[in-house]
Amino acid sequence: MTSSRRDRDGEGRARNARPRDGLGRPLPYGAPGVERQPEGVVRSPEETVREGQRLLDAGMPFHAHEVFEDAWKSRPQDERELWRGLAQLAVGLTHAARGNATGGAALLARGTDSLGRYVGVPLYGIDLGALTAWAEALTARLPGPVDARAEAPRLTGSR
Repeated sequence: MTSSRRDRDGEGRARNARPRDGLGRPLPYGAPGVERQPEGVVRSPEETVREGQRLLDAGMPFHAHEVFEDAWKSRPQDERELWRGLAQLAVGLTHAARGNATGGAALLARGTDSLGRYVGVPLYGIDLGALTAWAEALTARLPGPVDARAEAPRLTGSR
């Protein structure tokens, strides 16, 4: 008889409790990992941009994607593609840094498509034109080694 024990959260939902590395890859149980982003956090757009940038700068685009995903789920309908696009760019960088050039390029393309409707519209200081150029330049260099920290995009024009 086999056991089908699954990790569960406090509400009983299936939730993988394995530790993860900075790129979101699962590590063996008991290994030291990077603390996961809490899910369902409602932040202001400015807080979302700051926290997403902090995680990108730390070489943790997988974790940044989770921050953008929270905004995608909680912001008004007319902004959801913006946050979805930022999440897709972060996942694209994650895949590229993991060595998955095909997945990285696909997510970077989806992210730029999602952001396309907002280019030229000033939203929370996000430089969408520069992000699109960053994604296109990274895609053009794939396949190839990608260091998530060194390749982290700037969301705004300032450091």
